[in-house]
Amino acid sequence: MQLNLSKPICFFDLETTGINISKDRIVEISILKVFPDGKEVAKTWVVNPEMPIPAEVTAIHGISDADVADKPTFKELSKEIYNLIKDSDLGGFNSNRFDIPLLAEELLRAEVDFDMKNTQSVDVQTIFHKMEQRTLVAAYKFYCNKNLEDAHSAEADTKATYEVLKAQLDRYENLENDTKFLAEFSSRKKFADFAGFLVFNKEGEECFSFGKHKGKRVLDVLEKEPGYFGWLLNADFPLYTKKVLTAIKLRQFNNKLD
Repeated sequence: MQLNLSKPICFFDLETTGINISKDRIVEISILKVFPDGKEVAKTWVVNPEMPIPAEVTAIHGISDADVADKPTFKELSKEIYNLIKDSDLGGFNSNRFDIPLLAEELLRAEVDFDMKNTQSVDVQTIFHKMEQRTLVAAYKFYCNKNLEDAHSAEADTKATYEVLKAQLDRYENLENDTKFLAEFSSRKKFADFAGFLVFNKEGEECFSFGKHKGKRVLDVLEKEPGYFGWLLNADFPLYTKKVLTAIKLRQFNNKLD
């Protein structure tokens, strides 16, 4: 089925030096731009990240320091990449949580004023997770290889849920057998920035999700503790997080003028 598009959409994927959005760098970017008439334009760049690529990361994507030694830096490619995507929506697999945030960091670092305000993002992984069965019956079969008899009876569902969690802990080494960790790992919040340092509360207001002001409204903190804003801008936070904070600060200033 051909996509019904009102504007182009750029599907893209990144290979990187790691998974830290604010510190790691792109080593390869591939973009497939699909136009409303069905025309497709594909482009791939290998990028010099200006930092070593860890051996364990090279083992995953196969790109080594030697492969990127004579390649252009992202800053040198930034205008070409931005010109390809600037009129488009964006699509990817896990792109909302990783690829878009990291691309935004690289563009802002290259002094390209990237913003998502007028851009839609389609995360194919999220669609996959929402559309494919994610019921307790399916989880019990997948993790425990058992059929859930008497599904939707409270006793059977309770026992199955407990068994599934134990099987998940056995299967995934990165899951800590700790209730606090599991609670945080299984929570879902709507982020105001890409990296999750700023989240929305039930009223749709930006709040801090970390540190001494965790859970407090950003506007309240900036009002009562103006110096905190300066500290945030100078600290090691993603550039897009700082961009969102600056926008909130400007909104606060403009509200005072009104």
